[in-house]
Amino acid sequence: MSTQLPGMERHPDILAMREHYERVTSTMLAQGVEALCIIAGIFLAISPWVVGFALFPAAGGIQGVTLSNLICGLTFAFLLGGYATAFERTHARAYAGLALGAWTIVAPWATVGDQAFYRTIWTNCVTGGVMVCLAGAAIAMAMTGMSSKMGMGRSRG
Repeated sequence: MSTQLPGMERHPDILAMREHYERVTSTMLAQGVEALCIIAGIFLAISPWVVGFALFPAAGGIQGVTLSNLICGLTFAFLLGGYATAFERTHARAYAGLALGAWTIVAPWATVGDQAFYRTIWTNCVTGGVMVCLAGAAIAMAMTGMSSKMGMGRSRG
């Protein structure tokens, strides 16, 4: 006679975590952050053509920034665009989004160096800053439930 052990998916802590993530994703804030992440990622991906710095092939390394923005923008939109469907499995991707935002800020200097145009620098710094803030908001939404479960949010006394 064998005994069936319950699977991890029925563990009380796992069920509580899924319930918390479901509550978080149903808020307007989470849905707004997800939408803004998608918009920021798509803007970064098309920014070389919208802003116009992809049209200057005379600057030798400008293609590096164009390719970096395209790849980072699409990656950011895909990584952080999954909150509405499966937040409990995708919230950790916000840390990767944070790194992508930081890379976006330094990419003009890292890929082109002193040949970067002002519009390239401004576009990447502003968009990268927005990406860092959005990824930070996604991380904060995930951490709010963890701190209250650990008792960090309770007042003593």
